[in-house]
Amino acid sequence: MTQEQFLNVIDRDEAERRFRGAIEFQPLTPEKVPLDEALGRVLAKDVVARVNVPSFDRSNYDGYAVRAADTYGAQEENPRELKLLAAVLSTGVVPSGQVTPGTAIEIVTGGMLPRGADAVVMVEYTETDGDKLLVTKAVTPGFGVSFTGTDVTAGETVLRCGQVLTSRETGVLAAIGADRVAVRRRPKVAIISTGDEIIEPGEPMRPGLVFDSNARILADAVRELGARPIPLGIVRDDLNQLRERLHRALAEADVVLLSGGTSKGAGDLSYRVVGELSEPGIVAHGVALKPGKPICLAAHRGKPVVILPGFPTSAIFTFHEFVAPVIRRVGGRPAAAGETVEGHMAVKVNSEIGRTEYLLVGLVEAGGRLAVYPMGKGSGSVTSFGRADGFVTIARHEEIISAGTAVRVQLLADQLHPADLVVIGSHCVGLDFLLGRLHDQGFTTKFMAVGSTGGLQAARRGECDVAGMHLLDPETGRYNVSFLTPELELIEGYGRLQGVLFRPGDERFEGLDAREAIERVKDNPDCLIVNRNRGSGTRILIDRLLGGSTPAGYAVQTKSHNAVAATVAQGRADWGVAIEWVAQDAGLGFLPLEDEHYDFAIPKTRLDRPAVIAFRKLLADSNIRKQLNQMGFNVDHRPCR
Repeated sequence: MTQEQFLNVIDRDEAERRFRGAIEFQPLTPEKVPLDEALGRVLAKDVVARVNVPSFDRSNYDGYAVRAADTYGAQEENPRELKLLAAVLSTGVVPSGQVTPGTAIEIVTGGMLPRGADAVVMVEYTETDGDKLLVTKAVTPGFGVSFTGTDVTAGETVLRCGQVLTSRETGVLAAIGADRVAVRRRPKVAIISTGDEIIEPGEPMRPGLVFDSNARILADAVRELGARPIPLGIVRDDLNQLRERLHRALAEADVVLLSGGTSKGAGDLSYRVVGELSEPGIVAHGVALKPGKPICLAAHRGKPVVILPGFPTSAIFTFHEFVAPVIRRVGGRPAAAGETVEGHMAVKVNSEIGRTEYLLVGLVEAGGRLAVYPMGKGSGSVTSFGRADGFVTIARHEEIISAGTAVRVQLLADQLHPADLVVIGSHCVGLDFLLGRLHDQGFTTKFMAVGSTGGLQAARRGECDVAGMHLLDPETGRYNVSFLTPELELIEGYGRLQGVLFRPGDERFEGLDAREAIERVKDNPDCLIVNRNRGSGTRILIDRLLGGSTPAGYAVQTKSHNAVAATVAQGRADWGVAIEWVAQDAGLGFLPLEDEHYDFAIPKTRLDRPAVIAFRKLLADSNIRKQLNQMGFNVDHRPCR
């Protein structure tokens, strides 16, 4: 019998386009697994922390809990003298007393900071003499302390749907107390070997036969992709038997692979059986590749079916070229990949001379090069490691890396996978919700919380796709518009109600107007504020309301609205400023201050990017807007009250 020839050899990109267009990439049914079985799995839903990490204000050193102001001016030749209180704050001990001006309490690493203290002096910079403590080095507020929620705050989205769980992510899950996790089911990939000449490894070799190496290569390649191989054995050159095995594979698996029989010779039956499929059936048979020309790409009711060439080199090459990306996508995984890359530091970084520092960084593309952002949060953070792209090694003799300096980044993954959408700026739980919905659509995102001002600067430099911001121009009374430059476009987001948070029953706040309450307590040394980080829109609002005053606790800064709520709820502070949603979620009292606009600045050069277009469509989607309204956000920018 003469062999039929390939009728329509097409190029690789066209073959891939047809193949992808014939497949239905529906998310696989999620399942819950114990944490010790979660490694390598793909998250099926966003993970929201239900606890704060750390869950209390924690000392980073062995030393003494103090008020930083009491140490100012301390030197070895001129130490500051404090009264040492008769207590030792060990780990697991809840302080019963408090640090008042001129006093200190001994504390161990991991101990809970007492009320009144805002810093820890390391033991090596102190001397004791009875109940006297001599401090020989001054500290600043916050030194030596990991404040409540510094790493993770309750209500914060710590991992997103679609993330592959490495040891970094499982560490995050353990840190927030998760013992089970919702993951996507592993894609099932059926593997059928065909041909009279194929035998199983271990069988006696005879002339004219070959061991089935393709099945082993493919099964292990499938496992490497996080999927589950279903070996269906070797099928001889029997049309009925092959037809029965193919339909069994279609019933059991998410992807079907046949090895061999793709050519159009007398004994090559695979393409004949696959050719009987419909909806749509074969979409490409013969691709301009070397090796791999005979590959046959098909689909049946949205399920991918591929006949790989029989020669092992051709089979594995075409598998990785066409099939592996499909398996990854079916399983919710990103495309694979490298090692080290060069980038340029986005901001100035200070390091401590005398120690080699490994600085965790995030990478974003900007103007054809990579901008390198430090992840921060300190040595105790698990989320920094989980979210970082890589690290920069700072030599022990380097004290400063200036902004713009070229640096070499060691990637934590095999290769860098630039996110489809990079967001830099102010954090908001509404933004978390929107980014989660983008993940549902198959986009990857990266978010860096640097405050409204930092996000605006990043957008001006072209280092992000979107900058979340809520900056008020006091001269015009308008939010955000005045801060735009010609290269930026403002996309309206939603309204948020900012206000004063306090514990219910506190008579210093109950029933008062927010501004009246602030005026009453801002000079009260016994009423502590929890502040926000510099550059954030909320910090700018706070400073405007205080009019130059620095209430007790002013130096303590937190990174998010959620952290403000956690600090007030725990009694570490008595009041703070945050959005209404977090106050309700934490069961706190709330005094409205003002409606603000949380909007998005987008570089005009990035408006046509697919993920940016998808983000804008989300903001315009009526169902998404309804859900944002239900979360307490005002998508119409009308006054919230």
